[in-house]
Amino acid sequence: MASRSVNKVILVGHLGKDAETRFTPSGAARTTFSIATSRRWKDQQSGEWKEETDWHNVVLWRSENLANYLTKGKQIYVEGRLQTRSYDDKDGNKKYSTEVVADEVILLGGCGDSASSGGHDEPVSMPRSAQKPRPAAVPEPDSFGDQGITDDDVPF
Repeated sequence: MASRSVNKVILVGHLGKDAETRFTPSGAARTTFSIATSRRWKDQQSGEWKEETDWHNVVLWRSENLANYLTKGKQIYVEGRLQTRSYDDKDGNKKYSTEVVADEVILLGGCGDSASSGGHDEPVSMPRSAQKPRPAAVPEPDSFGDQGITDDDVPF
């Protein structure tokens, strides 16, 4: 019997520092950055608001032009999967590192001042899948076009 599993991460947070892009010996781009997510809650005993921040390391493959947009403080949406790697430190101790391998990154909110951003305030999407060609959208034919039906004929 085959078992099912899911490894999916969705984060919305702020960048802790500017993203860095490096290249593997074969030429593949590897962009890394850290993202902070926070949660707030009211302490039941003291009645005070408390806040906790978690930091997540993110790696994005084959998107070399992205680092210019991922600057400290920007709010982003990241979708991907968790991956844990192990390595030996200089003393021979085994260490583990868990990171998010991103499939999609979207810049959220306004882009700051319009002079440097090209004047747009909508989110900028940079999915990894954007590298694949997408078929052009074909408009659907109007099935009511020659029947004389208008909005006034719709009962709701």
